[in-house]
Order: sequence, then C-alpha cells, then structure tokens
Amino acid sequence: MLTILGRTNSSNVQKVLWCVDEIGVPFEREDVGGAFGRNRDPDYLALNPNGLIPTVLDGGRALWESNTILRYLAASYDTGGLWEPDPGRRADGEKWMDWQLTVLSPGAMRPLFKQYVRTPPGQRDPALIGQSLEKATGAFRLLDEALSRTPWLGGERFTVADIPCGVLAYRWMNLPIERPDLQALAAWYARLAGRPAFRRHVMIGLS
Repeated sequence: MLTILGRTNSSNVQKVLWCVDEIGVPFEREDVGGAFGRNRDPDYLALNPNGLIPTVLDGGRALWESNTILRYLAASYDTGGLWEPDPGRRADGEKWMDWQLTVLSPGAMRPLFKQYVRTPPGQRDPALIGQSLEKATGAFRLLDEALSRTPWLGGERFTVADIPCGVLAYRWMNLPIERPDLQALAAWYARLAGRPAFRRHVMIGLS
C-alpha cells in the first residue's frame, strides 16, 4: 500500500491525493509539514533530503517532487488512463506540468497565495501583490489559449497533465482578486470541478 507523507492543505500534496483517488490506488496518509513538523527530522530527511512534502513510499521506494510522483503513479498504475502511452501526445500535456513548476507557481501564484491567505491584511505588500497578479493573469491567459484548442491540457481526455495546473486553478478562482473573463479556462475548471476526486482533495478551502 502507498504511504503519502504530507498535510492535506498543501497544494503539492493535493496533487498526489487527487491522482491516487482518480486511479483508485489504496493509500495511507500521515500528517507531515507545516504545523505538524516532522519534515526536518533525520528519519524524514533520509527519505527526502529536501525536507519538503510530499514524500510517497511505495514498497521500498521513496519518491519526492510532486510532479515526478504524479508521473510515477500514472505510469505504474494507470497506463491508458491518466498515463498517455504515446510519447508525443504525452509530451503535449507534460510540458504544462513543467510550466506549472517554472512559470505558474514561483513568481505568480505562490506569492499571491501567501499574501492573501498566509499574511495578515495589515502586513500585505501591495507592490508584490500587483506584480504577482500581473504574472498570474498572463500565465492563465496562456493556459486559456491552450484550452481553447483542446478540452484538456493533454488533448481530448483528462490525464495526469491536468492535475498540477488544476490545483492552482482552484486557488486562482477563489482568491479575492479581479480575474479576466477567460472562457476556455472557466470551462476546463468546471470540468475539473465535476470530478469527485478534485472535490474531495482540492476544493477544501484556502489555508
């Protein structure tokens, strides 16, 4: 049985929980990180030297880096479902997984989320919010353009490629910010919101 180490309000842990729920793989989960600590303990660092969450244990294998975990789970347990077996079609979707890590998260959604959710109103940085909102808006415009051509980021069906951006789209849609009218993005988000696993693990509030 898989063991997932990480707290449920982490976006990176939510990716993994959503994925295993879609596939139907049995798992156990332990609270690690944030208020729960443990992620700097020697035994945890022996599994994940970065000391971040999540870490997934599958037999004798310890896995870390959330998008790598998604690829592993889909390829190991759901080929033809979440895992696209054709390398070209798979790359069409997986580029958005890497884009989430390099563009959508670091300079756009992460600081925006931290300012609105983790920072008291009187301590927020308006300049940082403005910069992050501009970057996030531009990023979601790119996503909207891609989704105007195909219903899912990997093409004609839902795959593991939709999960990383989908987790951040929930935050984008629920932060108290002004958002442009991006119809393809909104339609994709509505399709995600119709998936029970997304509702169970991602639509749990912002914290």
